[in-house]
Amino acid sequence: MSEETFYIRNVIDKETIQEIEKILNQVNGMERVLIDTDDGEVKVEFYGDKVMIEEVNRILEEHRYQVERKD
Repeated sequence: MSEETFYIRNVIDKETIQEIEKILNQVNGMERVLIDTDDGEVKVEFYGDKVMIEEVNRILEEHRYQVERKD
């Protein structure tokens, strides 16, 4: 199991959070999605042999979410 943390700038309300969770939970191999509404921090747990973090970023950007990787 792999874990990745990144930030989404435009997480603004409960509906947005639910949409992001729904989008990411549809990715094959995704185990868990946690979102902090205060700063837009997103933590995902996934099976690394099934999910590539680049794919997660691409999917979110296709839905017009601005993704920033945590340094």
